[in-house]
Amino acid sequence: MESDNPKPASPGGLPCTRTVQGRPIRLDHQIISDLVEEKSRVLDLGCGDGVLLALLIHDKGIRGTGIEINEQAIYKCMEKGLTVSHGDIDSGLLDYSNKRFDYVILNESLQEVLNPEKVILEALRVGRKVIVGIPNFCHIGARFQIFFRGRVPVTKQLPYQWYNTPNLRFLSLKDFRHFCQEKSIMIEQERAIIGKNEIRFMPNLLANIGIFLLHKK
Repeated sequence: MESDNPKPASPGGLPCTRTVQGRPIRLDHQIISDLVEEKSRVLDLGCGDGVLLALLIHDKGIRGTGIEINEQAIYKCMEKGLTVSHGDIDSGLLDYSNKRFDYVILNESLQEVLNPEKVILEALRVGRKVIVGIPNFCHIGARFQIFFRGRVPVTKQLPYQWYNTPNLRFLSLKDFRHFCQEKSIMIEQERAIIGKNEIRFMPNLLANIGIFLLHKK
């Protein structure tokens, strides 16, 4: 099941690009906002405290809703005036009809679910396009720690110990590309982050975060 640990405003020290209404905007959130068209219908799965949804409403005028398992995070969403349902995204999206949304977002959620294949395929059923943001467990810093220290890596983007991590799946950007190929899922765009910048050179080795815009063939 999806972790019920609330997502911090800037997990792993992800860089912030600007502020909106006095709040710093994370680089991954800005990239996702760039991918979403104005006035779209958006479903954010595992929306946390609603910072991304609020940004999309502010920047793109979307009609957005979220699903979140953590009650404290839901209260924070309500304080922002957001519409969020309490639920576990592993349970499926049976309440939603086909192509109900223009975009379904899974940012920092996929690695925490029990059945990521089911969740992605359901997201592609209810959404015309899906945006997935994942930490890259095979970037150079993580490889260095495994090879030279012989221990599970702990980094700014992956700050948990093996015994308290909410992550159930450990994948690389290349793993996710192969998954999409096997399932006939089209990757329209792939964006990658390293530190405070986007990166295009060798993202599977160097990037901390990957963001994918998908649709089903």
